[in-house]
Amino acid sequence: MIKSVLLFNKNDGENVHFWIFSEDKLISEFVERLNVWRNLMHFSFDVNPLTFPKQNQKEWQSLFKPCSSQRLFLPLLLPEVDSVLYVDTDVVFLSPISDIWKYFDRFNASQFAALTSEHEDENIGWYNRFARHPYYGRMGVNSGVMLMNLTRMRIHNWVSHIVPIYNEYKLRITWGDQDIINVFFYYTPDALLLLPCQYNYRPDHCMYISVCNASSEGIKLMHGNRGYFHNNKQPLFKAVYETVESYKIASNPYYNFVIPLKASLNESIVKETNCGLLTQETIHVANKLFGRYQMSMYD
Repeated sequence: MIKSVLLFNKNDGENVHFWIFSEDKLISEFVERLNVWRNLMHFSFDVNPLTFPKQNQKEWQSLFKPCSSQRLFLPLLLPEVDSVLYVDTDVVFLSPISDIWKYFDRFNASQFAALTSEHEDENIGWYNRFARHPYYGRMGVNSGVMLMNLTRMRIHNWVSHIVPIYNEYKLRITWGDQDIINVFFYYTPDALLLLPCQYNYRPDHCMYISVCNASSEGIKLMHGNRGYFHNNKQPLFKAVYETVESYKIASNPYYNFVIPLKASLNESIVKETNCGLLTQETIHVANKLFGRYQMSMYD
């Protein structure tokens, strides 16, 4: 995920800062690797230990997936920070981070967060068919990509609302912190801006039929939730992930990312799946633009 941000950073002076919350045993490894990358590209970072409320600390830490509920407490953990883009670790960028960051400018006076819908089609929606708790809108929202105006969240006492929601609904939630976020925005819908689906593109958008119209601008952020980056259920997602993983930081992105990615997308194992058939064009659109820009910059 971090590598993909750096890969698509335009290198035009925009500074990216990463806040990473990690188990103690992994902190030194993060610092060592990122210091190597920082010698090659312009960015900064902080690696912080995991921190949860003392009350029910073990429950918070193990809610849904280990540490996934950490995002709920960022307004308190980053008291000097105005705004952040939170992303799950199973997200890769296929566009400059500035593309999604611009949505902060679209917030109205009452909004302090932005998320994408959990589904685009009610026939396959999870929340509208199975949820036992309130949720945002018609089909709920997915929390894997979340713009957060921390200043406004602190003003609205976000954390003081989150804890009571957990206490009330903890026996009825399936997706942990995401369900808590959905309950919150059910009761406070004016605080949320809904993002287009291409900023949190998941297998559900293409495995049956195409339900995310991303063809004009391409897929911006790809989310390999439920392990799709690492298994063979949807080869498209694995191909994108492995191409990013293989890319060497600061090397020529056209030759070492765009060309290998297009080759992977043309393999029959990808093309013969629904996601491969439905999304190759949108990824090619994004990478055609990316490749043309990078070729002029590096060559």
